[in-house]
Amino acid sequence: MTGRFVAREKSRAFALRVVKSCQYLQSEKQEYVLSKQLLRSGTAIGALVREAEYAESRADFVHKMHVALKEANETDYWIDLLSASGYFHPDSGKSLQADCRQLLRILIAIIKTTKSRR
Repeated sequence: MTGRFVAREKSRAFALRVVKSCQYLQSEKQEYVLSKQLLRSGTAIGALVREAEYAESRADFVHKMHVALKEANETDYWIDLLSASGYFHPDSGKSLQADCRQLLRILIAIIKTTKSRR
């Protein structure tokens, strides 16, 4: 299984977790501002990975993956903030953050590998 395929599947599964987490935050915790930020950045990762599949060049692919990496890093921040402020149950926040950090590692590996194949 290639890294690109793993990134596609993991980012989609992660986006679904983010959507469900945001639904919970809005319906159960009445939290709307931070959850919208989490929803935007957390779902953008997978969209950018999918967009990179049809990149016009290697440089365009790396650029799109870099943007996905930035969105994943931002998502990690929102999860951390929501966890620290008590909106997430500690176990839920840790689990979501672990998935996000796994995506960060996958994206970094893809970028490094693609850059090294010149």
